[in-house]
Amino acid sequence: MRVVIAEDNALLREGLVLLLSSAGHEVVAVAESGPEVLPALLEHRPEVAVLDVRMPPGFRDEGLRAALEARKSLPGLPVLVLSQYVEESYAAELLGDGASGVGYLLKDRVGRVDEFLDALDRVAGGGTALDPEVVTELLSRRRDDPVDGLTPRERQVLELMAEGRDNTTIAQTLVVSERAVSKHIGNVFAKLGLPPSDSGHRRVLAVLAYLNRA
Repeated sequence: MRVVIAEDNALLREGLVLLLSSAGHEVVAVAESGPEVLPALLEHRPEVAVLDVRMPPGFRDEGLRAALEARKSLPGLPVLVLSQYVEESYAAELLGDGASGVGYLLKDRVGRVDEFLDALDRVAGGGTALDPEVVTELLSRRRDDPVDGLTPRERQVLELMAEGRDNTTIAQTLVVSERAVSKHIGNVFAKLGLPPSDSGHRRVLAVLAYLNRA
């Protein structure tokens, strides 16, 4: 898989290059500052981009801006954004651009190699990969709404759905049957007032749309 990396921290940048190369991916370009990101993406048209949110020169949201701009020129470009902290506004803006093929992970997640590579594969395949802490933040900010009516198990299922997990993975994580997972998902959609959806990516979009409602 062809990857472009945008990260100003030299140690993390080289670590990502080594990690991805060792996993059989091809790093076709690296960017060290915000202005370098968009040209690299447009030139190399990677299968997935791994971008830091805050980059020189301003250390505000240069990486995110470049990702959003690139997706305008290259519709559907898979983008996995890395951030030092949970920043809801950045997550919401990225997801608002269209949640297909996007991910938002905390940088600490990179150290969990298998989880990081799994998230990268999901994003490259058009799926969604949200850091569990981001999902928790999105859920916790909602008050006095149907989320409060979910059982603890249904809430767990909702969180895993929002992370982009499929029924099989949810079942394995919670140590229940896939039939039980399907039942919980049906209950979640009913309680949240969301239309029935298939087991694919559309249900994740529906959940994210709900979580990001004003």
